[in-house]
Amino acid sequence: MRILLVEDDLEQLEPLQGILSEAGYIVDAAEDGEIAQWLISQKEYDLLILDWMLPTISGLSLCRQYRLSGKTAPVLMLTAKDTTPDKVMGLDAGADDYLVKPADLIELLARVRALGRRSPNWQGNSLRIADLQLHLADLSVERAQIKVELSPREAQLLEYLMRHPNQVLTRNQMEEALWEWGMEPESNALTVLVRKLRHRLQVVGAADWIKTVYGMGYRFSPPEC
Repeated sequence: MRILLVEDDLEQLEPLQGILSEAGYIVDAAEDGEIAQWLISQKEYDLLILDWMLPTISGLSLCRQYRLSGKTAPVLMLTAKDTTPDKVMGLDAGADDYLVKPADLIELLARVRALGRRSPNWQGNSLRIADLQLHLADLSVERAQIKVELSPREAQLLEYLMRHPNQVLTRNQMEEALWEWGMEPESNALTVLVRKLRHRLQVVGAADWIKTVYGMGYRFSPPEC
C-alpha cells in the first residue's frame, strides 16, 4: 500500500514515516502542501495522511481538492486542532478519519489498517497465488506449511510481483513502484533486493518463480498461474 504523508514538522514527519515503513507501507513524505499537491497529480495513493496546518496549501484545502478531483482513497487528518467544530470541518471536507496530535503510534497504525480496508485497491491482508501466500499483516510468506519472515522491502517486492503475475516488469517500473518519492536507489539496489527475496523463497521452494528477463527486468511466473 502506498501512502502520502504530509507533515511540515520534521521531528514528527521522520518517526511517522519510519514506523509506517517498518510496517511494510511505501511512504512518500512531503513537508508542504504545494509538493503534496504535485505528488497527488503524479501518483495514485491508497491512503493520504494530511496535517492541517501546512505551508502554501493547507491539508484541509488538499483534502477538498482531492475529493473534487473525484479521487476516493481514504484521507486521515492528523492535526493539533482538537475542537468539535474543527473535526466537523475536516470530515465535511472529505476526510474519512481524524486523529489529534500528538498521535499514539500504535493507534495510528490501527487507523491506517482500518482505512486501508476502505481503499478501492484493498484486496485483503493476504495475497495468494497457487499455493504461495503472502501475509501482509506480519510480513511473511507461506507455502506447504512453511512460513518465512520477510523484511518490509522484501514484502513490498513480493506483493508487487504477486499483483502482476506473468507480466514482464521493467526495472524502471519496479523502482518507481517500490521506492519512495525523492529516494534514488543505487544502480544495483533492485538486483540485490531480488536476490534477497529469492533466498527467502528458496526456503519454501519458490525461488525459481521469479524469472530474470535479460535486458528488461523480471517476471513472476508461478507454475499454476
